[in-house]
Amino acid sequence: MARRGRPTGSTGPVVGRALRLLDAFSAQRPELSLSEIARRAEVPVATAHRLMHELCGWGAVERGEDGLYRIGLRLWELGSLAPRGQGLRELALPFLEDLSQISRENVQLAIREGSEVIFIERIAGSGAVPVLTRVGGRFALTATGVGLVLLAHAPADVQDEVINGSIERYTSHTVTDPAELRRMLADVRTNGFSISDGQISLDTLSVGAPIYGGHEQVVAAVSLVVRNGGTSPHALVPLVRTSARAISRALSSPA
Repeated sequence: MARRGRPTGSTGPVVGRALRLLDAFSAQRPELSLSEIARRAEVPVATAHRLMHELCGWGAVERGEDGLYRIGLRLWELGSLAPRGQGLRELALPFLEDLSQISRENVQLAIREGSEVIFIERIAGSGAVPVLTRVGGRFALTATGVGLVLLAHAPADVQDEVINGSIERYTSHTVTDPAELRRMLADVRTNGFSISDGQISLDTLSVGAPIYGGHEQVVAAVSLVVRNGGTSPHALVPLVRTSARAISRALSSPA
């Protein structure tokens, strides 16, 4: 899974170190000891101890009875205020729920941030195939149904950066050849949907479609993820595209 870069740039020394401490946590390592945090953030243990104490006092992290640190609810509260994800999620949720009830499969809503996908909603259908994604999680643009849609409609410099960079291979079906990937993205733009067949895991298949905001800009993507081999992907395309168009109309409607 793609990993976001460490905080750099104009952040001051203290703020930058605090952000690096928070960045040490991940979906794979949601609980960390102080020494693990210091090592992953590349700061001295004494510095990590002082800053983690301040972050605990503010509520950004919590320390359990086992001595391990976890992300605190205060960050979740702030994250829920992010307008680009939260407003879109609230508007799209009724349509996502309809798609989930009709299909009884995994429904996902995602946006692009830089060269990664961020999932802002996921509804798991009853008996649906397990997936690797989670709300708030990040993934590479190159293999998921929503990622291929968002990459296909990304600016040319973003496409070049992703395609010419290191493309992670998840399965034997993951497309890593730049020329083939460009052909896939051209098909997505022409056809109005994407199909990711066994690219993330061999037992899953994903169909994605673009969501348009103002000025006909693609602002998000919606997808269905089903068990590979159980349903023809082209049978899912009308369902996904209908939901995407409904969300697009809702985004374009006056408040």
